[in-house]
Amino acid sequence: MNGHLRVRDDEGDAGRLLALSDGVFAIAMTLLALDITLPSGLDTAGFERALAAVVPNLWAYALSFVVIGAFWRGHHQIFQYVREVDGTIIRLGLLNLGLIALMPFPTVLLAEYGDQSQSVAVYSGAVAAMGAAQLALTIVVWKRPWLGSKALPDPVARNDVADLAWTVLVFLVAVPLAFVSPTGAKLWWVVLLPLKTMTGRRGKRLREEAQRPSDDRSAS
Repeated sequence: MNGHLRVRDDEGDAGRLLALSDGVFAIAMTLLALDITLPSGLDTAGFERALAAVVPNLWAYALSFVVIGAFWRGHHQIFQYVREVDGTIIRLGLLNLGLIALMPFPTVLLAEYGDQSQSVAVYSGAVAAMGAAQLALTIVVWKRPWLGSKALPDPVARNDVADLAWTVLVFLVAVPLAFVSPTGAKLWWVVLLPLKTMTGRRGKRLREEAQRPSDDRSAS
């Protein structure tokens, strides 16, 4: 058991949770695009104005699509080895999905009122909350190796935890920063790019090492 205390709590098949998760992620990503529309019957001048006005919607859509896509990818990585789930994982998984399903709302706020402090703060808080829920889910799965075909390697799990912790920290800092400068808070989000790049590359390397035969790892 690798020192882990085994707790059985309404165990079930992980496949059902993953199927539900994929559906919620797909629906949330689809709903992001519903507000990207133009009125019909516009003349040339009206069309150009309407097209310019929809640019913030396109930007917010692209941002949220990337954010949700990143969480979806991380969600699948969490369950890479998981075959069963217990009540704790189900509850955290449903919390995570509830926050994902809510994401179109802060996306609309950001698109329509991106210059308002409250909108930027709500969006930042929403992403931080998603990150915190997925961080908790990652730790719980990591500490329950008996639910999978094999344990999530500790170096991989620690890197995933660090990756999500950076996401939570950056977006949490952006919440109060938004009330000082909405634009500054949005620029602060960019800080996450090099951090995610670093943890992403390390995670890829660690996963490749974990999948190699033990003889190959010892030889190297």
